[in-house]
Amino acid sequence: MDPTIFLYLSSGLFLGWSLGANDAANVFGTAVASRMVKFRTAAIILTLGVILGAIVSGAGAAHTLSKLGSINALGGAFMVAFSAAAVVAWMTIVGLPVSTTQAVVGAIIGWNLFTGSVTDYSVFKTICATWIASPLLTGFFSYFIYKGVMRLLEKTRIHIIRLDALTRIGLVIAGALGSYSLGANNIANVMGVFIGANPFQDFHAGVFEFSGLQQLFLLGGLAIAVGVFSYAKRVMLTVGTSIAPLTPVGAFVVIISTSLVLFLFASEGLEYALASIGLPTIPLVPVSSSQAVVGGVIGIGLIKNAKNIKWSVVGRIGLAWIQTPVISALVCYVFLFFLQNVFGQTVYNLSEYRLSEQVVAHRGDAVDAKALAGVVGKSFTTSGALKSAIDKALPELDSKTVLKLVDDSLVEEITVDPAKFKALEKLNVIEPVRLAALRTLSGKTFTYRWELVEALADATPEWKLKAKTVLNKPYNKEIQKDLDLVIDAYVAKMK
Repeated sequence: MDPTIFLYLSSGLFLGWSLGANDAANVFGTAVASRMVKFRTAAIILTLGVILGAIVSGAGAAHTLSKLGSINALGGAFMVAFSAAAVVAWMTIVGLPVSTTQAVVGAIIGWNLFTGSVTDYSVFKTICATWIASPLLTGFFSYFIYKGVMRLLEKTRIHIIRLDALTRIGLVIAGALGSYSLGANNIANVMGVFIGANPFQDFHAGVFEFSGLQQLFLLGGLAIAVGVFSYAKRVMLTVGTSIAPLTPVGAFVVIISTSLVLFLFASEGLEYALASIGLPTIPLVPVSSSQAVVGGVIGIGLIKNAKNIKWSVVGRIGLAWIQTPVISALVCYVFLFFLQNVFGQTVYNLSEYRLSEQVVAHRGDAVDAKALAGVVGKSFTTSGALKSAIDKALPELDSKTVLKLVDDSLVEEITVDPAKFKALEKLNVIEPVRLAALRTLSGKTFTYRWELVEALADATPEWKLKAKTVLNKPYNKEIQKDLDLVIDAYVAKMK
């Protein structure tokens, strides 16, 4: 393990601190501001919940964020995380609850623009849609949950002292759920760009398994915890008191609503359950707890009296949300320039993209091979350059197919070195039948990654991935985990 990797990871830890100081504050903001839960109690529950959520359920949203831009150099990943963290830290000092998700997305796009890499705008549009949907959905939940709770209290007529005790318990339980959901959903913001350079190895001890990705997320969760303890209180008070006055019951409802929204956008189990009964699924993307909790506070404010909502504060927060991704992209672009040209650091590893006849054939009838004759065989140093060439040759080709062609064209020259077989066996993770299939490819070289994947599937059905649907995701995820181990053994990590 190269110890310098941890130097680069420091920007991710800085981003984790920023998220803990800003976004994490929103989970307990209304509870602390209403003085129903002590800050220290809230911070401890937040710490435990965030770490547990990051380790157990953090992978779903993380992989969605990584699709937005394929950062292939540690210097680039460092600056993306640092730029996002700097912007969020500044907003935190000002006292505005901003979105770490927006800062990270903006920084990734800044890297894409600087390096000439492709931005997957379908993923970008999905993430942007959640920036609108999450506050609206939280406001919707808080509006109707609050009405339901108040009707229930009117019917039961609970004594005020007992109600106070129940509300405190409810706030702690809701906050614990919200903390777990925050860790599961937002760890992607902190460590998502470092997945390709993860320095940790999978740990196995009997039935206990602690993957390298979970260890990386644990590190990010600890950074979030430090941010919570060191600076979160100020943002908690902004969220809890500056937008609209809240009663303890209102604070409970806001936390419950926020927790539900964070859970909806992070749960792979819920996604599978919805698909299994034929219902539309919810995209697994990192959403902003800041936006969610503000929507929840406004939802309750509308029930009581819209005039009590401090719309000037809401306007300032809304403006900060719009500015965050734009500023983050600009900061990242400028910082990347200095990191590369002044400090001589590599922010992008030159790659070769070559659209060959095999790649075109791999995509079948979806592509007009004759129209791409002028592009086939040529080499490009960035994904953006190849995409521009394909767009020029086939302007009517849909963007999804274009992006698949670009991804398939990345030249990696993977040689199945038999010397690596023992190391893979020692992991004691990959099924023997799959390892046997890998042995049959000993000494062979594959220009493209997808060629190796197809060769393994041809050797045994145990390596064959099913169609990419939500219902097939658990099956494919298990195979993909073994594929990642094989690829990691033969392809150099980000450096």
